[in-house]
Amino acid sequence: MESTSLVLSVVSFANMAVLGILICTFGKMYAKTRAQLPLGMIVVAGMLFLHNIIGALAYFSMDQLFSHEIFPYMLGVGIAELVGLLIFLKIALD
Repeated sequence: MESTSLVLSVVSFANMAVLGILICTFGKMYAKTRAQLPLGMIVVAGMLFLHNIIGALAYFSMDQLFSHEIFPYMLGVGIAELVGLLIFLKIALD
């Protein structure tokens, strides 16, 4: 595996960790309130989790297909997603 694929996979795994915490947090909110909004947020977080699973698997299995020129853009998208999820997690925990 190339180092670029490893870096992209690590960012995807970090996103999945944050999304897992968000799913648990929204699950607890739903258990307490029975409101519909946390259910919607669980679905959204679940779809983002699935997106990151597919991305990480693609980075592992198809690293030879990714060009080195696109790596900074893909890394930027992954890091932007991670920052957004961390902000979202902070808001959800407050």
